[in-house]
Amino acid sequence: MKVKQISIFLENKSGRLAQVAKVMGENGINIRALSIADTTDFGILRLIVNDPEQVYRVLKKAGFTVSVTDVIAVEVTDEPGGLAAVLQLLESFNINIEYLYAFVKKASNAALVVFRVEQIDQAVEVLLANNVRILGENEVYSL
Repeated sequence: MKVKQISIFLENKSGRLAQVAKVMGENGINIRALSIADTTDFGILRLIVNDPEQVYRVLKKAGFTVSVTDVIAVEVTDEPGGLAAVLQLLESFNINIEYLYAFVKKASNAALVVFRVEQIDQAVEVLLANNVRILGENEVYSL
């Protein structure tokens, strides 16, 4: 139930993000979701892609600093309070959320929220026990 997320360390200078996108495009990589966190000097680009192993290899070969992290992709009802319910559930079990980002599924009334949590196995267990839908790797990568 875990999904591989690619994290790329980028210097905060013109063209670096374009270089990443170019390398990925040239290698047939499709982005499913992304998030960028930045400071004055650098940023971290977090990606869910159709082929994380390939992205890791081609970006490393192109000279980027890349890592792979396990995250979970949770389906949340796309309505007021949908995210709050999942957040409250995790909080009730003292599961700390390091960060999250979201995207809306095509032709659906559900949003997908990507969570990075400290206790990932416990989070998966809690969510499944409470009938929260967690998407597997293949389902996420093929969106």
